[in-house]
This record gives sequence, C-alpha cells and structure tokens, in this order.
Amino acid sequence: HAFDKAQKGGFTIVILDTAGRSQLDDTLMDELQAITRRVQPAEILLVVDAMIGQEAVNIAKGFKENIDLSGLILTKMDGDARGGAAISIRSVTGVPIKFLGTGEALDALETYDPSRLSSRILGMGDMLGLIERAEANLDEEVARKQAEKMMAGDFTLEDFAEQLRQVRKMGPIGQLLEMLPGGMGQMARSVSPQDAEQQLKMTEAIVNSMTVKERRNPDILNASRRRRIATGSGTQVQDVNRLMKQFRDMQRIFKTMKKSGKRGLPRMFGM
Repeated sequence: HAFDKAQKGGFTIVILDTAGRSQLDDTLMDELQAITRRVQPAEILLVVDAMIGQEAVNIAKGFKENIDLSGLILTKMDGDARGGAAISIRSVTGVPIKFLGTGEALDALETYDPSRLSSRILGMGDMLGLIERAEANLDEEVARKQAEKMMAGDFTLEDFAEQLRQVRKMGPIGQLLEMLPGGMGQMARSVSPQDAEQQLKMTEAIVNSMTVKERRNPDILNASRRRRIATGSGTQVQDVNRLMKQFRDMQRIFKTMKKSGKRGLPRMFGM
C-alpha cells in the first residue's frame, strides 16, 4: 500500500524498511524475495551491526546468496569495534559498503570512505571526518568571532561556555576523541569516553552556575563566590579551582599568540 501511494503521489525516493533479523531463516528470505519481485527496487541495502564481528560476515553472506544486495550499511561504528568486520564483509560478499552509522542522530550516517575507515582501524584517526562534522554543525560566524577574540587575547568564560556548546553540537565526545590523529588521538583515547563526557558536563555546570558578571570578569571570583558556584553546580570547590586554572592557562596561551604572532607558534609548542 505504501509503495502504491508513493507512486501515485509522485515521490522519487521510497525507502522500504523490513523487519530486522540477527539470524537467517527461510521465512525471512521468502518475504524479502517477494518484496523484491513486487517493487523491483533500485537499491537493496543490508544494515549490519559492526559490533557482532564474524556473525555479521555470516549474515551478510547468507543474504547475498538469497538476495541481490547492492550495498551494505555498517552501524555502531562509534562503538568499541573499529570496523575490522567491514573488510571481511566486503571480501566475502563482494558487496560494496556504502554508509557507516556512528550514532542515533540523523546526521550520524556518513558516506563510506575506505581510506578513512582504514585510518580508524589502525588508530590513526579521521581528521577529514572531524572537519566535515565541524563544518556541518558549527556556527561559522560564532567560530570566526571566537577565533578573533583568541588572537586578540580577549577570551572570557562566556566564550569558553559557547565553545562547549559548539563541541556538544558535533556529537558524543567519544566519537570526537576517536577521530583525533596520531599521538593526540592516543593521548585523548587514554581517557575513557565516559570520563571525558562527565568532565565536559561538570565544566558546563560550573560555568552555567556563574553570573554573567563573573563569566566576563573571573578576577572577582573570591572564595565565597567559588563556594556558591560549587554548590550550584553540584561540584567541589576544588573542581571550580581546577577549571579556573585551566582557563588561566588558556588565556596565557592566547596572549602569547597575540604577542608572538604566527612566528611564535612553533616556539610555544617546542618546535
């Protein structure tokens, strides 16, 4: 009925989503073959859970033997499995991988790129994917203004809070850490995604518990104010102090950038 309605309505794309199966059975195959004969789809995509390893290969092989698959979608690529199953599935079935699922949101479906997946499998990160995600989710005007403030050495806690909100838009912190390359990625991945997410939430809570005046002028944060902020954010005074130290360190870096310009950047990082 849905297919007939789509034809009458003049829709150019119709997606038929059949019931998922973790195991093969004759009833499922008969149903899929009947649907294929009825609608004659241009594409038949099999969605495979990358977390189930070799079983995913077996399922894909079984489907290929019964249905003329045109492509694969690997899901849960944001999990612990880095996608070794992808190579096996492609080799065994000969069916191309077309998309990777890295989360629950609509924008967490990305076009498959073999070079980028191999980098993830080898722990080399995916900077291109990170850049694409930033371009898709970050406000370009906000990012430009913040960059100008950084270079001018005029970075406040309000700007810091806005940065946290921008990072949130890009997706779960665990996914972002996985995309970082080389030593930077190894260092980031030494912290569990859960701990990183918890730290980010705590930082947001602390900053949000400050008044606008305090965010714009952190110098006024005396012991009394810090106790109030800790109570309001459900944290300890030590957590507030630690955040302020990190913020001061960031400010010093930005001021050094302002004084040194681009020529001073290599010296700042020991290059």
